[in-house]
Amino acid sequence: MSSQEFRHIVRIMGTDSPGTLKTSYAVKQVRGINMSMSNAVLKKAGVNPDLRVGFITDSDISKIEDVIRDPAKHGIPGWLYNRQKDSETGNDVHLLSAELIFKVKTDIDQAKEIRSWRGYRHAYSLKVRGQRTKCTGRAGKALGVKKKTLQQKPSGAVGGK
Repeated sequence: MSSQEFRHIVRIMGTDSPGTLKTSYAVKQVRGINMSMSNAVLKKAGVNPDLRVGFITDSDISKIEDVIRDPAKHGIPGWLYNRQKDSETGNDVHLLSAELIFKVKTDIDQAKEIRSWRGYRHAYSLKVRGQRTKCTGRAGKALGVKKKTLQQKPSGAVGGK
């Protein structure tokens, strides 16, 4: 452990992480970073992934953020990026947080606009990736008997025949 005090909340790339998490899991909490990318980032930054994030120093956090901002500069391979061969630029890029959400939304809107099969499935709220739909994916649709018809009973049917 370092001589620095334990911090209960650590901010990495705009995301708050509890200080009790291991460093690899704390970096994974940033939207757009999975476990493989987290381990690669920590290896390039020279930070122990098994250390609790509450004990790492500010200089370590700045190293981690520097590697996350520009993974290509630090030698992280392109197959770890979350956007390979981008449709606009043709380059491998790694997107984070709001940029990632925006890109996914624009990709879905573009697929809907060109009326591709994926776009059609998105537009009609159906499963997109080939899953079965006979018995799953029914959330939000009208199912079974409506509650209103159960509540309405004839007024004379209360006691006898």
